[in-house]
Amino acid sequence: MRGTSRLIVATAGVVVALLLQVTVMPHFAWDGVVPDLVLLTVVGAALVTDPRFATLLGFSAGLLLDIAPPADHVAGRWALSLLVVGYVVGRLAHDHQPAQAGVRPSYPLMVVAGAGGAFIGSSVYALTGLVLRDPAVDVGQLLEVVLAALAYDVLAALVAVPLTVWAFTREPGSRSPKVTPRAPRRAPA
Repeated sequence: MRGTSRLIVATAGVVVALLLQVTVMPHFAWDGVVPDLVLLTVVGAALVTDPRFATLLGFSAGLLLDIAPPADHVAGRWALSLLVVGYVVGRLAHDHQPAQAGVRPSYPLMVVAGAGGAFIGSSVYALTGLVLRDPAVDVGQLLEVVLAALAYDVLAALVAVPLTVWAFTREPGSRSPKVTPRAPRRAPA
C-alpha cells in the first residue's frame, strides 16, 4: 500500500481510535486510566509501514490526542510519546523482520509490539509530566499509572493492533471472496 491509500487508512484509523478513546473508553476507566487506542493504532502502522511514516503518524496522532477535549496536560506530551513509539517500534520491527508488501507480522509479534509500545509511550508521557511538574501525578503514583496503562493496553492490543495491521495490509479495491453455492446434484436417470 502506497501513497494516498496509506494516508487515508492512517487518517481513518487514528480518527476512529481517537473517537473511541475519548467517548467510549472513559466508561471503562480504571483509576482514571483508559486503553490507549491511538497508541495501538500507531504501533500497528509501525509494524507494516516504514519507520519514517510511523514516526510522522505518531507525531500527528499525538497532536490530535493533545488537543482532544478532555486534555488536561501541556500540549505536546502525547505528540512526543507517540513519535517515540512510532520510531522505536518501526525501527525494531524492520531491523529484525524486513517488511514485504502484503505480508502480515505474526500475532505474537503484534501483541508484544503493542505491549512494548504501550510501555514506551506511557513511560515517556509520565516522565515528561515529571519534568514539566504536572500536578496530576506524583512520583509515588507514577509506577501504578504506567502498570495500569500497560495492562489495559495489552488487553486492547489483542484486538486493536491486528485490526490496524489488517487495514494496512489488505489490497485496495479487493473484496472478500464470494462463496458460490454448489449446484444441486441431480439423481441419475
